[in-house]
Amino acid sequence: METKNQWNLGYWLVAAMLLMTLQSYWQAARTIEPVPYSEFEKALSEGLIAEVQVSDRTITGRLKTPDESGKTTLVATRVEPDLAERLSQYDVPYSRVVESTWLRDILSWVLPAVAFFGVWFFLFRRFAEKQQGMGGFLSIGKSRAKVYVEKNTGVTFADVAGVDEAKTELVEIVDFLKQSEDYERLGARIPKGVLLVGPPGTGKTLLAKAVAGEAGVPFFSISGSEFVEMFVGVGAARVRDLFDQARGQAPAIIFIDELDALGRARAAGGPIGGHDEREQTLNQLLTEMDGFDSSAGLIILAATNRPEVLDPALLRAGRFDRQVLVDRPDKKGRFDILKVHAKKITIAADVDLEQVAALTTGFSGADLANLVNEAALMATRRKASAVELQDFTTAIERIVAGLEKKNRILNPKERETVAYHEMGHALVALALPGTDPVHKVSIIPRGIGALGYTLQRPTEDRFLMTRTDLEHKIAVLLGGRAAEKLVFGEISTGAADDLARATDIARDMITRFGMDEELGYIAFEKQPSRFLDVPELSQGGCRVAESTQTRIDQAIRHIVMSVFECAYQILSSNRDILEKSARELLSRETLDEQELSELTRELKALSAPESTEPATSSPTEKGEGGTP
Repeated sequence: METKNQWNLGYWLVAAMLLMTLQSYWQAARTIEPVPYSEFEKALSEGLIAEVQVSDRTITGRLKTPDESGKTTLVATRVEPDLAERLSQYDVPYSRVVESTWLRDILSWVLPAVAFFGVWFFLFRRFAEKQQGMGGFLSIGKSRAKVYVEKNTGVTFADVAGVDEAKTELVEIVDFLKQSEDYERLGARIPKGVLLVGPPGTGKTLLAKAVAGEAGVPFFSISGSEFVEMFVGVGAARVRDLFDQARGQAPAIIFIDELDALGRARAAGGPIGGHDEREQTLNQLLTEMDGFDSSAGLIILAATNRPEVLDPALLRAGRFDRQVLVDRPDKKGRFDILKVHAKKITIAADVDLEQVAALTTGFSGADLANLVNEAALMATRRKASAVELQDFTTAIERIVAGLEKKNRILNPKERETVAYHEMGHALVALALPGTDPVHKVSIIPRGIGALGYTLQRPTEDRFLMTRTDLEHKIAVLLGGRAAEKLVFGEISTGAADDLARATDIARDMITRFGMDEELGYIAFEKQPSRFLDVPELSQGGCRVAESTQTRIDQAIRHIVMSVFECAYQILSSNRDILEKSARELLSRETLDEQELSELTRELKALSAPESTEPATSSPTEKGEGGTP
């Protein structure tokens, strides 16, 4: 407040000086008449001037009486050096004055500087805004964390569902912030940092806001990418400023989202180029985490979906002491999440959310929120009064398979091929034990390139799969290709995605799961990231001998071709059911689970071969050309 008063006083002084200057110029303009020197001398000779003042550059005469325009003074530029001698010829008093120009000189320096600074400041602010943000002038090193308190987060633990284990871990943090003396009674020390790890969309940020909402303390929220800017040293300065602000409002919570943008492991060979700034920021964060005492009530929460790339110094004891897994919810968790989101829409009374939860295996919390919203949109589109189960089913199909492409018209030959292809998937899935039930089969094009789809949704969560289970998955994927070959005697490009997925499963069986007796129980490839569903980039080529790689390729081919033969045999022994089901699918375009069960009531089941282990000879060569 004191600084504001000082600025106000300065404003008044500047305004007073400007007012006086303007008044002086205005008064001079009213009373002074600039004239040529000849007219001044003429007026002097005619006796009109009562008094003369001489300066270095001008000569001023005060008139005895004002002229017609009311002017009382004449001013002319001094041009004669012998002026004093000539003035002595007249009976007129005259004097010499020294003209004061200090104000004009100061303004001549100050005003251009102020104008230049104003233009520069305006352009700098515009540039900063376009760059999204270096903030105001001299605020580059300031932290841009958003500060919330209990009433502003708007989230409590009641709004978080499906992650009960993670919620239990964080309840302890809230208890410490509210009742720290209970923990200090026995000498316990609360963890300095808690790292939330898990796939995208599972609610890590929501959990952090719920902690702040329950504790009712200041909540500093910032993304890891906001620490690093175009200027060197800005990130470290922002880290210091963030911790200084948090210490001033302790007890408080600092939440750093997307920690991997800031805490990526440092390179062994030293920084190169732009990595230097990021590593300086990381070093400052490590220093700040070592420099505060958790008993002061300052807790650091961070979230990431890439814990494998974090620097080991961040994860050691004394920094992020506790890692909390926020994984995709199980069936019960999905049911709880659906109940939370279903409160926001008008849902029909006969909708069983447990059934919807069973159909959404693998969905994250964000996926389920999107599912509920899509179901509400579906019901709105058909002018319904409430959201029904069919809306949820249609929304699941849209999320999993993509949007229907009704304007993509197939010719009769293509529709027939797609129908047999999709029924091949469905019949193999129905014939093999332990496979996921077939929910729907359709030949309506969906998504980017799918000309039809067979929708299988598991009814329970599974965490382990045997070799037989994986072979059955491959058989279902190859059922479409087997049906095409059985019925038409030739194959099409429609199985490209199926082949890629089947090959990936077979490769994992050999290179990651050690499911080949001849090669041994050896893992030839690293475990990919469990949180990001993206393909891993190759690191420096193959890590096995060329002969071993050849045996791996042979083993993969043997698995795929042996399982393809199994799928082919299933469809051959059920050719009549395949023909009848395909014709029905061509007629209706879509078959649901109940209709499939009626059509395939007499389906002959055939299990996969007892073993697909390679014999001493080379794998089966059938299936490439003729019928197996």
